Amino acid sequence: MDCVAKLASQKAVQGVSPMVHELDEDSMGREIEWALVRLGCNPAVPAVFIGGKFVGSANTVMTLQLNGSLKKMLKDAGAMWL
Repeated sequence: MDCVAKLASQKAVQGVSPMVHELDEDSMGREIEWALVRLGCNPAVPAVFIGGKFVGSANTVMTLQLNGSLKKMLKDAGAMWL
């Protein structure tokens, strides 16, 4: 997660507004983590949501980037403006 925050702060993800929610800083973090596992995200973090919809793990996001479908998902969700 530190890597994601670092990349976002360096503007490596241009035209996208990432939001990071730290489960270890949330009083309901453990419950949220278990809910993510039930959704199929294993390990539970990092879990990626785009436009309020669960996408999957960081591996899923990398796959979407490599196959060219991530950009469209971000644009469709209004999360990318470039």
